[in-house]
Amino acid sequence: MTSSSFLLIGFIVYNLAFLMFVIAILGRKWAQDNPIEHTRKWGNYAIGATIIGLAGHAGFFFTRWYEAGHIPTSNMYEFMTFLGMMIIVAFIVVYFIYRAPVLGVFAVPIGIIIIGYASVFPKDVQPLIPALQSYWLKIHVTTAAFGEAFFAVGFAAGLMYLLRCVNFDSKEKGDRKEQRGVEVTIFSLVMIIAFVISIFGFNASGYHARFANDVLYTGKDGVEQTIKQNVDYVLPPIFKPFEGEQVEMKPFLGMTEAPFEAPSWMKGSNAGRKLNTVVWSIAGGLILYGLLRLIARKPLGAAISPLLKGIDLEDIDEISYRAIAIGYPIFTLGALIFAMIWAAEAWGRFWGWDPKEVWALIVFLYYAAYLHLRFSKGWQGKRSAWLAVIGFMVVMFTLVGVNLVIAGLHSYSGA
Repeated sequence: MTSSSFLLIGFIVYNLAFLMFVIAILGRKWAQDNPIEHTRKWGNYAIGATIIGLAGHAGFFFTRWYEAGHIPTSNMYEFMTFLGMMIIVAFIVVYFIYRAPVLGVFAVPIGIIIIGYASVFPKDVQPLIPALQSYWLKIHVTTAAFGEAFFAVGFAAGLMYLLRCVNFDSKEKGDRKEQRGVEVTIFSLVMIIAFVISIFGFNASGYHARFANDVLYTGKDGVEQTIKQNVDYVLPPIFKPFEGEQVEMKPFLGMTEAPFEAPSWMKGSNAGRKLNTVVWSIAGGLILYGLLRLIARKPLGAAISPLLKGIDLEDIDEISYRAIAIGYPIFTLGALIFAMIWAAEAWGRFWGWDPKEVWALIVFLYYAAYLHLRFSKGWQGKRSAWLAVIGFMVVMFTLVGVNLVIAGLHSYSGA
């Protein structure tokens, strides 16, 4: 069995586990005789399915490792699938501490979305570039991802808290601001889902476009030369590369050439494709969000909120805080300390203000502020939940946005 088969099995079982968690929570309405027993029983089924899915996911990880000959965390496809696995592991750890099936309704989908997002990247096994040929690849990336996974669980619990306690019926200025904040968070998740759906849809239809760029290349002998480099698009090109030459393009809705060109200040041969990805993500998110709003006939936060009336706010607040408290030292070790040691070995310096390094530092400082405000200032409840939600948005920008928007030493990751 190939690694991709194991991943597919894990992905399917995760989705089944999510449905079981939903039944555990929503099914209480129909189990009026003993709703607590209903939740406990289906919660056990769901966590069992989650563990089975994790076993399939682990099968993918180790099989891919055997196929590649190195730990599969060296590009965006491998790293995001690993992050999805770590999110599930972090959720299972927190679940067995608190036994809260409602957390699975929000945490498991985060892992599913991350795995789905990973699947849009090239899946070919790639040889390691020289900078990655180090045992620090195993140490740095795995610990950083595990810390981020606990941040994801903290985010899920924080979002649950806000959906439960924000007053979606109020017209007061403060309440309206909170309602918009929750809706923007939900839209961000919808945008990722829409992007994944778009990629799979165009892949299934066989869509393809290709452009060629002149790229200045410096050889080992120091001699500069200009070479042609192809840039392949899976999504229809709204933006072509700056000064890019169209090689081939399958028509889409009558569009036979890209209507716009990426601005000149966006550096790199993949800049046009990255901008195209951002635009498609936003457009797809708006369309899917609009359809969901039509179905719900109200803001999505207001539609979800009534389903969470039975949850204990203090428990959810505690879960969010504990998850972040566990993840913070792990992230600090992986993303900062181990990263700096590896950077000294690979590039001869501990710190170089590379965009990914800067944003890792921002994440570290952000969660340091979160823990300080929680400990010293008594920021609990709603304020703590907002910090947990915003913090994971910063994490996701560090993982995805930096690769899509900013070029740097970590651009090898394939975004």
